[in-house]
Amino acid sequence: MKSFFSCVVTGVLAAFLSLAPFSVQSATPSNEPIDPAGVQLEPQQQNGIAYLSGGIGLDESRAIQQAKGYNLHMTFSTGPENKYVPDVDLVIQNLQGQSVLSLDQVGPIVYVQLPAGKYQVAATRNGHTQRSTVDMKVAGIRDLNLHWNDDY
Repeated sequence: MKSFFSCVVTGVLAAFLSLAPFSVQSATPSNEPIDPAGVQLEPQQQNGIAYLSGGIGLDESRAIQQAKGYNLHMTFSTGPENKYVPDVDLVIQNLQGQSVLSLDQVGPIVYVQLPAGKYQVAATRNGHTQRSTVDMKVAGIRDLNLHWNDDY
C-alpha cells in the first residue's frame, strides 16, 4: 500500500507532466537528453520552403525546439489550459496572395524557414481561422502563438 506522501508526490508529478509540453514550449529549449524512440520529426519541403511539424510528447517537443535553421516558430493551442493541438490546417501566403506553404492537420508546433518579406498566416481548426501577419526580416526568429477557445 502506498503512503499518503507517495500518492501526493505521484499526483503532483503526473499533473506537472501533463502540463510539460506547454511549459517546455514557452521556456528556453532544453538540452536534456532526448529519447529518439519518442521523436517522429522529419524535415520536409513544399514550394522550396523547409518546415518541421510535430511536438507530440516531451521528447518530440524538445527535439523540435532544438532544431536550427527555421525563422518562424508557430505553436497551436486551445482552451484555458493552453493544450497543444495537432489538428490545424495552415496556409502561409505572400502579400500578393500567393500560397507559399499549405499544410493539413499539422502541429502542435510548426517551424518554417521563410525568405525575408511579409506574409499572411491563416491557421484553421474546427472551421475557425486565426490570422496573423508576420514580417520576416533578414535575420531573427519570429514566434507566433495561435490559440482557439474550447467553445467550438
